[in-house]
Amino acid sequence: MLRVEFLVEPFVEGRPGRHVVAAVDAVEARGHRVDFGPFGSSFEIDADEVGAVVGDLLAAAYGTGASAVHVQVMALGERAGLPPLRGALERLIGFVERELGSRLSELDREGKQRAVRLLDEAGAFTLRRSVEDVADALGVSRITVYNYLNALHR
Repeated sequence: MLRVEFLVEPFVEGRPGRHVVAAVDAVEARGHRVDFGPFGSSFEIDADEVGAVVGDLLAAAYGTGASAVHVQVMALGERAGLPPLRGALERLIGFVERELGSRLSELDREGKQRAVRLLDEAGAFTLRRSVEDVADALGVSRITVYNYLNALHR
Protein backbone atom coordinates (compact mmCIF):
# COMPACT_ATOMS: atom_id res chain seq x y z
CA MET A 1 0.00 0.00 0.00
CA LEU A 2 1.02 3.58 -0.67
CA ARG A 3 -0.01 6.88 0.86
CA VAL A 4 -0.40 9.77 -1.55
CA GLU A 5 -0.32 13.25 -0.04
CA PHE A 6 -1.16 16.21 -2.24
CA LEU A 7 -1.63 19.96 -2.03
CA VAL A 8 -3.34 21.89 -4.83
CA GLU A 9 -2.55 25.59 -5.14
CA PRO A 10 -3.72 28.23 -4.84
CA PHE A 11 -5.40 27.19 -1.62
CA VAL A 12 -7.38 29.66 0.48
CA GLU A 13 -8.11 28.48 4.02
CA GLY A 14 -11.79 27.66 4.40
CA ARG A 15 -12.54 28.28 0.70
CA PRO A 16 -11.03 25.60 -1.52
CA GLY A 17 -11.37 26.58 -5.17
CA ARG A 18 -12.93 24.41 -7.84
CA HIS A 19 -9.43 23.17 -8.81
CA VAL A 20 -9.01 21.71 -5.30
CA VAL A 21 -12.49 20.17 -5.28
CA ALA A 22 -11.97 18.74 -8.79
CA ALA A 23 -8.74 17.01 -7.71
CA VAL A 24 -10.44 15.44 -4.69
CA ASP A 25 -13.45 14.41 -6.80
CA ALA A 26 -11.16 12.77 -9.39
CA VAL A 27 -9.59 10.56 -6.72
CA GLU A 28 -12.93 9.71 -5.10
CA ALA A 29 -14.43 8.87 -8.52
CA ARG A 30 -11.82 6.08 -8.66
CA GLY A 31 -13.17 4.70 -5.36
CA HIS A 32 -10.63 6.11 -2.90
CA ARG A 33 -11.62 8.13 0.17
CA VAL A 34 -9.65 11.38 0.46
CA ASP A 35 -8.68 12.73 3.87
CA PHE A 36 -9.12 16.46 3.14
CA GLY A 37 -7.22 18.95 5.29
CA PRO A 38 -5.97 22.53 5.41
CA PHE A 39 -2.32 21.51 4.98
CA GLY A 40 -2.89 18.97 2.23
CA SER A 41 -4.98 15.93 1.52
CA SER A 42 -4.16 12.24 1.36
CA PHE A 43 -5.43 8.82 0.39
CA GLU A 44 -4.18 5.25 0.43
CA ILE A 45 -3.88 3.17 -2.71
CA ASP A 46 -2.39 -0.01 -4.13
CA ALA A 47 0.85 0.54 -6.04
CA ASP A 48 -0.59 -0.75 -9.32
CA GLU A 49 -3.27 1.99 -9.33
CA VAL A 50 -1.23 5.00 -8.25
CA GLY A 51 -0.15 6.18 -11.71
CA ALA A 52 -3.65 6.32 -13.16
CA VAL A 53 -5.23 7.92 -10.11
CA VAL A 54 -2.52 10.56 -9.67
CA GLY A 55 -2.78 11.25 -13.40
CA ASP A 56 -6.52 11.88 -13.02
CA LEU A 57 -5.85 14.08 -9.97
CA LEU A 58 -3.33 16.21 -11.91
CA ALA A 59 -5.54 16.49 -15.00
CA ALA A 60 -8.54 17.56 -12.91
CA ALA A 61 -6.57 20.10 -10.88
CA TYR A 62 -4.75 21.73 -13.80
CA GLY A 63 -7.84 21.50 -16.00
CA THR A 64 -9.76 23.69 -13.55
CA GLY A 65 -7.15 26.34 -12.79
CA ALA A 66 -4.51 24.98 -10.40
CA SER A 67 -1.22 26.88 -10.46
CA ALA A 68 0.74 24.06 -8.78
CA VAL A 69 0.14 20.58 -7.43
CA HIS A 70 2.51 19.05 -4.89
CA VAL A 71 2.37 15.25 -4.70
CA GLN A 72 4.27 12.96 -2.35
CA VAL A 73 3.97 9.18 -2.50
CA MET A 74 5.16 7.07 0.43
CA ALA A 75 5.20 3.34 1.04
CA LEU A 76 3.26 2.25 4.08
CA GLY A 77 4.89 -0.25 6.37
CA GLU A 78 3.27 -2.66 8.78
CA ARG A 79 1.44 0.21 10.46
CA ALA A 80 -0.68 1.12 7.47
CA GLY A 81 -2.48 4.40 7.81
CA LEU A 82 0.09 6.10 10.04
CA PRO A 83 2.09 8.84 8.33
CA PRO A 84 5.81 9.00 9.10
CA LEU A 85 6.61 11.29 12.03
CA ARG A 86 10.19 12.04 10.99
CA GLY A 87 10.12 15.38 9.18
CA ALA A 88 6.53 16.14 10.18
CA LEU A 89 7.29 19.59 11.59
CA GLU A 90 9.29 20.55 8.50
CA ARG A 91 6.38 19.45 6.29
CA LEU A 92 3.92 21.45 8.39
CA ILE A 93 6.13 24.53 8.23
CA GLY A 94 6.40 24.10 4.45
CA PHE A 95 2.62 23.86 4.10
CA VAL A 96 2.14 27.00 6.23
CA GLU A 97 4.73 28.88 4.19
CA ARG A 98 2.92 27.96 0.98
CA GLU A 99 -0.42 28.87 2.54
CA LEU A 100 0.85 32.29 3.62
CA GLY A 101 2.94 32.84 0.49
CA SER A 102 6.21 33.56 2.27
CA ARG A 103 8.95 32.07 4.37
CA LEU A 104 8.03 32.31 8.06
CA SER A 105 11.01 34.53 8.82
CA GLU A 106 9.82 37.09 6.25
CA LEU A 107 6.32 37.49 7.68
CA ASP A 108 5.24 40.57 9.62
CA ARG A 109 4.06 40.20 13.22
CA GLU A 110 0.45 39.49 12.24
CA GLY A 111 1.60 36.89 9.70
CA LYS A 112 3.79 35.19 12.29
CA GLN A 113 0.85 35.03 14.69
CA ARG A 114 -1.29 33.48 11.94
CA ALA A 115 1.48 30.95 11.19
CA VAL A 116 1.59 29.93 14.86
CA ARG A 117 -2.20 29.57 14.87
CA LEU A 118 -2.13 27.34 11.77
CA LEU A 119 0.70 25.23 13.20
CA ASP A 120 -1.12 24.94 16.53
CA GLU A 121 -4.34 23.84 14.79
CA ALA A 122 -2.34 21.15 12.98
CA GLY A 123 -0.91 19.86 16.27
CA ALA A 124 2.66 20.93 15.54
CA PHE A 125 3.35 21.91 19.12
CA THR A 126 2.77 18.40 20.39
CA LEU A 127 6.10 17.43 18.82
CA ARG A 128 9.28 17.52 20.90
CA ARG A 129 11.36 20.71 20.43
CA SER A 130 8.72 22.18 18.14
CA VAL A 131 8.54 25.55 19.92
CA GLU A 132 12.30 26.00 19.52
CA ASP A 133 12.26 24.91 15.87
CA VAL A 134 9.27 27.12 15.01
CA ALA A 135 10.91 30.06 16.81
CA ASP A 136 14.04 29.53 14.68
CA ALA A 137 11.95 29.38 11.48
CA LEU A 138 10.07 32.55 12.46
CA GLY A 139 13.24 34.37 13.52
CA VAL A 140 11.83 35.10 16.99
CA SER A 141 12.49 33.89 20.52
CA ARG A 142 10.82 30.90 22.17
CA ILE A 143 9.16 33.35 24.55
CA THR A 144 7.50 35.08 21.59
CA VAL A 145 6.10 31.78 20.32
CA TYR A 146 4.82 30.97 23.82
CA ASN A 147 3.21 34.44 23.98
CA TYR A 148 1.48 33.85 20.62
CA LEU A 149 0.25 30.45 21.85
CA ASN A 150 -0.96 31.89 25.16
CA ALA A 151 -2.92 34.57 23.27
CA LEU A 152 -4.59 31.85 21.18
CA HIS A 153 -5.65 29.80 24.18
CA ARG A 154 -7.10 32.57 26.32
